[in-house]
Amino acid sequence: MSPDYIIAVIVTVVGASTPLLFAGLGELVTEKSGVLNLGVEGMMLVGAIAAFATVDMTGNHWLAVVAAALCAAAVSMIFAVLTLSLSANQVATGLALTIFGTGLSSLVGQGFTGRAIPTFGTLFPEALAGDRFLRVIFGYSPLVYLSFAMVILVAWFLRSTRGGLILRAVGENDLSAHSIGYSVIGVRYAAVAFGGAMAGIGGAAFPLVLTPLWAEGLTGGRGWIAVALVVFAGWRPYWLLAGAYFFGLLGTLELYAKASGGSFTSILPSEGWAAVPYLATVVALAIISASKRSGGNAPACLGKPFIPAA
Repeated sequence: MSPDYIIAVIVTVVGASTPLLFAGLGELVTEKSGVLNLGVEGMMLVGAIAAFATVDMTGNHWLAVVAAALCAAAVSMIFAVLTLSLSANQVATGLALTIFGTGLSSLVGQGFTGRAIPTFGTLFPEALAGDRFLRVIFGYSPLVYLSFAMVILVAWFLRSTRGGLILRAVGENDLSAHSIGYSVIGVRYAAVAFGGAMAGIGGAAFPLVLTPLWAEGLTGGRGWIAVALVVFAGWRPYWLLAGAYFFGLLGTLELYAKASGGSFTSILPSEGWAAVPYLATVVALAIISASKRSGGNAPACLGKPFIPAA
């Protein structure tokens, strides 16, 4: 196996893992506050169409990232109002949000089907980004480096800041946090908005970095993998980084199975390779749910409505 082939695989894995990392980080912060939002797939699709439309109309990629974050965060507020203010069931509302986001992206995207946009350029000069070997470090979109920065930022926020302590307190014991004067609903609204914005950026990575052609259902179910990643990582940001790249590698196997043919398809048909990431998600969740240690990392109030004592 040649060095060029190995580098090509690494570059592909990094690109495929970036949307999962953004969406997973957003869901991790949301769940740390005690809210379970299963609408990640829908928010990613809203972010994807917002980014695609923005680049198509303006040609500005950074504006597209901002638009994706804002639009997905706005959609997440539908979920927040229903679950936090009206105490609707979080699981059912999250599923409804996915259906809504899927339908909305399909409706808005009708006018963009089959159209292409320019992808995000690399952050570093061509001398570094285009080098045969150095591109494995310098040859990525700015969103890749932003995703690494967000992992560090989220980990620092949760561990070392007063705001992170409050967020974790709200997720672990909402009544106690309320009793000492913290706004449980306010903190959870902020967490849901952040989760929506990150899911939107994750969705934006598809048209801006991976597939510059718009197609219905562009994210391909990656939002569900992002939700599973949070559990897989035990609600820890750095483990989430490792998990995102693991599932990114599994997703990349499908592409190389179709491209290389015999060597891969002799082991498993290309359709089987396409199913591997989702089968791995089910297996990972089954193993983790059976593990008392991993289950103990879940926020105590996860998925439970906040009802202050009289």
